[in-house]
Amino acid sequence: MNALYDWLLDSAASAARDEPVRSLQIGLSWTLAEVADGLGFAFSPRQVPRTLGWAGTLRGQPSDRLRDWLLSWDAAQAVVGLALVNAAVNRASPCLRQAEPLRGEVPGHLRVFAHFRPRLDGQRVVVIGHYPGLERLWQDFPYHCLERNPQDGDLPDSAADYLLPQADWVFITASSLANKTLPRLLELSRQARVVLMGPSLPWLYDWRHFGVDYLAGVQVLDADAARQVVAEGGGTRLFQGPVEYALLALDA
Repeated sequence: MNALYDWLLDSAASAARDEPVRSLQIGLSWTLAEVADGLGFAFSPRQVPRTLGWAGTLRGQPSDRLRDWLLSWDAAQAVVGLALVNAAVNRASPCLRQAEPLRGEVPGHLRVFAHFRPRLDGQRVVVIGHYPGLERLWQDFPYHCLERNPQDGDLPDSAADYLLPQADWVFITASSLANKTLPRLLELSRQARVVLMGPSLPWLYDWRHFGVDYLAGVQVLDADAARQVVAEGGGTRLFQGPVEYALLALDA
């Protein structure tokens, strides 16, 4: 685990050093951090205390100090750290510039799954994280969804040890960075084709060294609209104009 997180923090430090935090929002679904001209997302934790002792103190602090919160086992601190890593890494990432936008008729948050669907017939597929509407999009296709807070049809995340070593394709939400489950998920998925996806994704080529085959993150189209959606508690509305998914295949 340490190698992956050290690499992420070093990559962010190279991109942003100690620039001050310009703003931070912890919304119901998304956390949004800004440093200089960089804007980064992380999926907000499902359960946080009603009162955070550090609220009102983060803006203006050196970003390198708060990026280290990615290593924290406190859920709120970890997403702040991840959002700040993404604000540093993604603002001028050559990896993101090379990625191809995913467009189509399906809702934005499902376009990754629509893109890969033709390749999956006869394959054993596992999706880490619950994506609203995927059960309808893939209603003709058998797959397993693993979720820390299971909904109807989901399996608990403890099923990963049993299903991932046998999978042909694994779609992993990048929010697993914050809860520290990603290193184990990648280890279990080393025989599969792995798609690391979601707004929480840091756009870096060297994910391939950790067993990732495809990056499917977001690029910001309208920063003001993104800020408003986050502040007003939006979830999938983020994909209806403020951001869009883009895809990059990582060559070994």
